[in-house]
Amino acid sequence: MTRIDFYAGSQDAGRTVFALASKAVRAGHRVWILARDAAHVSELDARLWAEPPGGFLPHCGVDHPLAARTPVVIGHDPEALPHEDVLINLRDDTPACFSRFSRVLEVVADEAAAVGAARGRFRFYRDRGYPLQHHDLKGRA
Repeated sequence: MTRIDFYAGSQDAGRTVFALASKAVRAGHRVWILARDAAHVSELDARLWAEPPGGFLPHCGVDHPLAARTPVVIGHDPEALPHEDVLINLRDDTPACFSRFSRVLEVVADEAAAVGAARGRFRFYRDRGYPLQHHDLKGRA
């Protein structure tokens, strides 16, 4: 059964995504970052090239020819599954494909709208019996 982790209170979602994706890749996992839309994909791509300074996390878009061999793939179409290992969901909705993944990481910004949407997703998963973990990121750099 898919394990779902909520990382709530993120002051910098881009930094949180980088940290979670990096940790998963170091542990031998493949990561799919599901963005809100094409503009968000571009924003994440630029961020992953720039952070951390001097660091690098191999990544590409889901439609790139090397996506099948790249540890981190970014996309916004929930139907374009590059693999079924780790999903980082950055959308406000629950992707229909979530249960195909071993793990789902929900990154929740410290903003009222994001928190409200995350509560809905949390209830959705909980009501279906998925194992949930909550990680409070408030006060962390």
